[in-house]
Amino acid sequence: MNIPNIGLGTFRLKGQQVIDSVTTGLELGYRHIDTAQIYGNEAEVGKAIVDSGIARSEIFITTKIWIDNLSREKLIPSLKESLEKLRLEQVDLTLVHWPSPNVIPITEYMEAIAEAKAQGFTKSIGLSNFTNALFQQAIDVVGAQEIATHQVEIHPFLQNKKVVDFARNKGVHITAYMPLAYGKVMNDPVITKIAERHKYSAAQIALAWSLQQGFAVIPSSTKRFNQELNLQARNIKLSDDEMAEIATLEANDRLANPSIAPEWD
Repeated sequence: MNIPNIGLGTFRLKGQQVIDSVTTGLELGYRHIDTAQIYGNEAEVGKAIVDSGIARSEIFITTKIWIDNLSREKLIPSLKESLEKLRLEQVDLTLVHWPSPNVIPITEYMEAIAEAKAQGFTKSIGLSNFTNALFQQAIDVVGAQEIATHQVEIHPFLQNKKVVDFARNKGVHITAYMPLAYGKVMNDPVITKIAERHKYSAAQIALAWSLQQGFAVIPSSTKRFNQELNLQARNIKLSDDEMAEIATLEANDRLANPSIAPEWD
């Protein structure tokens, strides 16, 4: 199963809020749900998926291994715990959420996550928030063909071109998180003008811009109306000129930059 191009992100959603968001998303037709160990909502995501009654084979589920669980002895047990919370025997995709901040060698956790796949706990493995140098080190351990996607922050104000170009050169798919830049796209005059021309919202235009580049996107929303609008972004075709206009908005405006982050490209 390929990674569906529009998924539902669950970052910052907890308790009943995440249950409602995932439940609504699945009702509307989302078939890609993205969670992570550090989000503290895997159990609620699992409940919403089970209660939906939708066949397991129809839903693509991603989780991510937190930095505290990257050691050889912790990675697989932590993934088993995630599976218990999610009420699953296997996830579709497991990502290394952040490269270990100079504590655990990449070789160790890439071998461990590859072993998790070999043991059947995850169908695919991938990376998130890696620099190109660290990405290459990961490739050296498992091979580029084993890395299903690299999930990174991408939106019109942070286009991450060096990372995107490197991934493409290696034949690795890109998933764009925070594709709406926490709503900043809604107030941008360039995007708003294009949106008016197409009779769509600025958020939909921003998603279409990412989708048109071949990225998967995982916007998060708690409102049914917005979830529905986000799905409609698949119907939008931007012209080359419009794509180029949005490309001029690059501002290296990084929103996800915690203390554990690597030295960015």
